[in-house]
Amino acid sequence: MPKPAEGFSTPGPAPPGGPVSRRVEGVDVARGLALIGIVVVNVLPDTPTGDLLLVWTVLAGRVAALFALIAGISIALQTGGRQPPIGRAMTAARGALALRAVLITGIGLLLGSTDTAVAIILPYYGILFLLAAPLLGLGRRTLLVLAVVFAVAGPVAMQLVRAGWPEMPVFDDEYTFGLAAAHPGVFLTDMLLTGNYPVLPWVAYICVGMVVGRLDLNSKKVAAALLGAGAALAVSTWLVSVLLLGPVGGMGQITAATPDLDHGQIQNILVYGEDDAVDGLPTTTGWWLAILAPYTSTPVTILHTVGTSLAVLGAVLLLVPYLGRTTRPLAAAGSMTLTLYSAHVVIMATDTVDPERPIMSIAIQVIVFILFAVLWRAAVGKGPLEAILAGATGWFRTLILTGHRPAPPPDDLGAH
Repeated sequence: MPKPAEGFSTPGPAPPGGPVSRRVEGVDVARGLALIGIVVVNVLPDTPTGDLLLVWTVLAGRVAALFALIAGISIALQTGGRQPPIGRAMTAARGALALRAVLITGIGLLLGSTDTAVAIILPYYGILFLLAAPLLGLGRRTLLVLAVVFAVAGPVAMQLVRAGWPEMPVFDDEYTFGLAAAHPGVFLTDMLLTGNYPVLPWVAYICVGMVVGRLDLNSKKVAAALLGAGAALAVSTWLVSVLLLGPVGGMGQITAATPDLDHGQIQNILVYGEDDAVDGLPTTTGWWLAILAPYTSTPVTILHTVGTSLAVLGAVLLLVPYLGRTTRPLAAAGSMTLTLYSAHVVIMATDTVDPERPIMSIAIQVIVFILFAVLWRAAVGKGPLEAILAGATGWFRTLILTGHRPAPPPDDLGAH
């Protein structure tokens, strides 16, 4: 990804087929906050209690959604911002995005071999990026309509597949190259519909993010609108879920249709999004799609977390111009989240994380990540993995635009 400009900047016009020359620092700050949230959720116990439960409940599912929505913003910013490319430049942008998708998926599958305790999101992200390539030329209204369609139809398809394939193999391990190659049908079904971050429902985040990325993110009015609209959507979807499960009778229907689960197990799904007695969201009744719970990817959950993501982003965009240099460490971390997230996955595969002292483990990781990001950004620029992806996609973009490989840089460029 391109290095963020200093300060709160607006993306300028893109060179033909290329990414915009600057990034919005507020977006990097929001992405940095999402990274911290991911670390917190992954380090805390799977079923926390007491004060930790409140923290986990607020963050679980919402930070991953924020990451996905910001991914859509990044796609828009890297493909012209408010001025999307056309013609051959659009073909080059789509090709570069497709290559980025393949590389991100590959990194995710490689990390799967680390035997980590983290549900790795990168393979899902890679496929999300691949599906985003055909959407680059769509207008904002069309993208918003598609977001609603995917948010509603995606979860329905997810439940239909689960109900129609009850004997679908379930793997306890994360996907690796070998596992994906050995079970390609299961891998694709998991990625698209039945996994931890099912791509088809999650395309909604990408579509909304692309709409946001086409806006003037330097405008206070835009930031305030994102905050207000996001908060309204989050509250209204929560109320819809409460009404459907309560006065409308949805909870009674769930209980009656799912006799194999007792009250405590159903509550576990409502709070944690899962229970050991069942794999994924139960399919005994369509009323399960009315719940709002982490990682369930129901229509209500998708739309609610779109709202919380927009609200957080809007608040950050409003605050960053007034906070000055204090946000730069977070922006530095947010500019290289692929590198830092990958490091987090590897750390979680080691014995260095003390499950008895989660707060200490979280603090150490966050401090180390921010220090590394600040120092690396000052000395080098792009994060290590970000530089690899930027180099590869830039090369491929130029190849598509010109029809021949870019000339190598002069020998003396690296001598200074």
